[in-house]
Amino acid sequence: MKHPQTNITSFTGPHYRGMSDDQCRIMHRASLDVLERTGVYVNYQPALDLLKKAGCLVRDNHVRFPSHLVEWALRTAPSRITLYNRHGEPVMPLGDRISTYGTGSDCLHILDHRTGERRRAVLQDVVDGIRVSDAMPHVDFIMSMFLPSDVPVAMEVRQMEVMLTYSAKPICFVTYEWEGTPEIIEMAEVAVGGADILRINPSIICYLNPTSSFVHNEAALRKLFYCAEKRLPFIYLPDILRGMTGPITREGSMACHNAGVLVGLVISQLVNEGAPIIISSARPSHLDMKTMVAPYATGPGGFGGIGINHYYNLPLFATGGASDSKLLDEQAIFEGTLTLHGSMLAGGNMIHDMGYMESGLMGSLELLAIQDEIVSIIKAGSTKGLDFSEENLALDLVHKHALSADFMGTKHTVRHVREGWQPRLVDRQNYEGWMASGGTSMRERAREQIDEILAEEPRHVLPPDVEKQIKAIADKAVAAQTK
Repeated sequence: MKHPQTNITSFTGPHYRGMSDDQCRIMHRASLDVLERTGVYVNYQPALDLLKKAGCLVRDNHVRFPSHLVEWALRTAPSRITLYNRHGEPVMPLGDRISTYGTGSDCLHILDHRTGERRRAVLQDVVDGIRVSDAMPHVDFIMSMFLPSDVPVAMEVRQMEVMLTYSAKPICFVTYEWEGTPEIIEMAEVAVGGADILRINPSIICYLNPTSSFVHNEAALRKLFYCAEKRLPFIYLPDILRGMTGPITREGSMACHNAGVLVGLVISQLVNEGAPIIISSARPSHLDMKTMVAPYATGPGGFGGIGINHYYNLPLFATGGASDSKLLDEQAIFEGTLTLHGSMLAGGNMIHDMGYMESGLMGSLELLAIQDEIVSIIKAGSTKGLDFSEENLALDLVHKHALSADFMGTKHTVRHVREGWQPRLVDRQNYEGWMASGGTSMRERAREQIDEILAEEPRHVLPPDVEKQIKAIADKAVAAQTK
């Protein structure tokens, strides 16, 4: 698994901390205070029953948590999760400061690379997005990217069918209500050869979005129970809107957001001790009060709160590659690069939303292809430290050849000439060479790369009989929701 880790104790890679250990302790205690004094609403009776039995103060659906229960859950949740591809190979470790990268889900619109126009996404865009994502060497996991407007029911089931059909990479999936969740997991089990294999070698992650940090709805908790019972990894990400559903101050909203995440952590461990949960603490949303739009890329919070996740030593979900721009312009590139690099520096494990634009409402395959190039240089250069070995210092070679300036023909140069980052889209030619090869922009080269991928015969990663079984499950789910 080629996922380098940024090292804390030596300068083998860059490192950023937005919070000190003392600040993490203060915020953790503040979150415990919120859970113990204020409490939250839990709108799922099985969860209320578990929490009451565990010692929580439960009145109707209002729950207050004793601090010791949270501390227990933090000790029992696994600090490291490994995701597998559909071939059973470990390809995506989550934990420590290892960063992996992937797309996002459910954009309503697509910036069509063929026409340059913004339009509603359809199921074929999901197919194209997965095929392009699968071909990108530095996209480690896939999400559906688009919400197909031409699928009236069970959209998430059709999305999963596409993802399983056209890619063997780990999948992060979203369901909007309870409906579709068991069918999607059954499809994933069929794809790998059974429920036991999926549990031992998980290749999917369920992404849960409760109503807010203070309101935990039935659908999200029912899905949490289902995943925890099966020991399948899931992300628990409630939200807080600064100045609306939480304090407008960054620190207060971070503590409230973190409290909501801890609710999911506690419930998951009560359902099944050791259940694999991925958290995303201390990253509240906010509205730009001038526009009433929630910015994805340049909003405060971002990767600064990732420190609390490392303080807890739990796998974490982060954002990178997102832009609030409506065009594939300078804003899109600088916001996407900033969020990708910033999340890596902070030690984000599962960095999602490559190719996202318009505050999560529009996706772009061109931006995805360009960001694959950006991630490649982040992986190659930013996470690799210096190695002052005898081979790399090459002092004997310097003594022999420096004064004659003749290193080109040495065996040392031949051994190392192919090392370092090699671009796929970035142009490094002189002007004449660039003009002779077409004088294209990076965006044009990205379009060409996408067209080449989509012009090939679609690669189906599953055996025909397995693909048929998965389609039958999807068809049955669609029929059930059509009634």
